[in-house]
Amino acid sequence: MNKFLENSLCDNDTARDFCERFIVQSGCRYIFGCNDWAKSIANAIEVDGFIDDFSSQQLYCGKPIIRSAKTPINAKVVSAIVGVHPVRVKKHLTELKIENLDYFAFKKYSGLPLKKIGFIEDYHLEFDENREWYKWLYSSLADDLSKDTLARLVNFRLSSDLSFMENFTDAQDRQYFEPFLNLNPVGERFVDVGCFDGYTTEEFLKRCPKYARVDIFEPEPNNMQRVKARLLARDRINFHNFGAASKSALLRFAASGSATCVAENGDIEVRVEPIDKVLDKPPTFIKMDIEGAELDALEGAKQTIKIYQPRLAISVYHNADDLRRIPELVLSYREDYDLYLRHYTEGVTETVMFFIPRRP
Repeated sequence: MNKFLENSLCDNDTARDFCERFIVQSGCRYIFGCNDWAKSIANAIEVDGFIDDFSSQQLYCGKPIIRSAKTPINAKVVSAIVGVHPVRVKKHLTELKIENLDYFAFKKYSGLPLKKIGFIEDYHLEFDENREWYKWLYSSLADDLSKDTLARLVNFRLSSDLSFMENFTDAQDRQYFEPFLNLNPVGERFVDVGCFDGYTTEEFLKRCPKYARVDIFEPEPNNMQRVKARLLARDRINFHNFGAASKSALLRFAASGSATCVAENGDIEVRVEPIDKVLDKPPTFIKMDIEGAELDALEGAKQTIKIYQPRLAISVYHNADDLRRIPELVLSYREDYDLYLRHYTEGVTETVMFFIPRRP
């Protein structure tokens, strides 16, 4: 496979043709999924209904919800699944012999004013302005799987062509824990920044049963209650009911489960602190997934990283420039890290960059 697409404006005539026929066709137009992306299609064009194999509702946006097995054979279907399983959904609809197109291509070629998919539309400028840097990153990654992962993600973002994602699967059950971490069952000190419900910390405990210490950063009060209920029986765990940032502050947060994030008009006020200020013992492994605030939190962990060189597993999928700015920042602290890249869904979410200390 070519490393990166030379022409980010590459065309897909089949997708363009589907969009033209879907828009002008009267009747038998369906959307797979009931979410905000599906709603944006329904707001732009009259559809006959929605397909959802798990919803208990009968209607969505005033239209009937049917099961995929009941989809009319002559239907045209746009899948509005963009996160975890867009490839699986496309395969499922194709196996049912239903003509279909994914949301990424439909948004690109339909010309309709549809809901944006994260930063995908902003990525072209990021890549065009930093193409040489991305070539450097590709050559610097520590293994072939990391290089293939980077190429597929970049090409997908540039082209909106879901075929680049076909090698990925939903692997969130092992997210953050790869063999190259070489975790020691004894003595590890883990920092979970953005703990959500405690699942990742629980997975760490399974792998490192004789751990020395765990520090959990979770600013959303309801999330922290769930974390404590899940882990309170464990010892040597420090629960920090605040977030990680470059400096101490009070911020507004929009509480939204795992997607809780900083928001100027957020519904709760939370405290944030630098990791350098909070930790009194050097960590051996830091995991971070905080909805786009990773760069700021890493700035608050500068001394911890410079002095102790912990392993790092950092989410790099929230902002268009995360794949560039996060490794730039970490490597400005210490150059002696090996870089690995992994992606844990079929869609736009859950890309993690690992920084593994390079030992003599």
